[in-house]
Amino acid sequence: MIIPGFLVSVATFPGVIVHEAAHMFFCKLRRVAVLDVCFFRLGNPAGYVLHEKIEDFNTAFLVSVGPFLVNSLLCMFICFPVFVPYEAFGISDPLIMLHLWLGVSIGMHAFPSPEDGSSLWKQASKAARELNPLAILSYPLVVLIYIAHALSFFWFDAIYGFFIGIGLPMILLANL
Repeated sequence: MIIPGFLVSVATFPGVIVHEAAHMFFCKLRRVAVLDVCFFRLGNPAGYVLHEKIEDFNTAFLVSVGPFLVNSLLCMFICFPVFVPYEAFGISDPLIMLHLWLGVSIGMHAFPSPEDGSSLWKQASKAARELNPLAILSYPLVVLIYIAHALSFFWFDAIYGFFIGIGLPMILLANL
């Protein structure tokens, strides 16, 4: 099923907002000047953070990959506490459904953009010449960023959000 990207962004806008807030958080944490920020808009991209040029690889890594960690963890922390009563006790409440939608929509926007991957690749190329181990390990990560983006056409981002928000709690409950 093909659904225009802007409709997916509208339906999952909390994930876009959290993703961009995480970029901005890591910029502020590493003292990178933020020049412009848009948490959500109807356009491509749905959100963005423009910041000054980053010279330090570790900072570039955090700013690029930080949203993946933040969105993934938030998805799990929002979904797990409400999934347990839903699944274990059969409680179906609109508030539970709202929390599950919120968590999964945040998880769906965990992956870095191709622009983040490109920026990370350039920074890693410089830092790898200095034998920075994180830079060397980031090459496969950038490849995974591009693969995840290509697979988003096949709803990979949605599958990921559902898996970490609903699939993991389901697996954990089944093994208790």
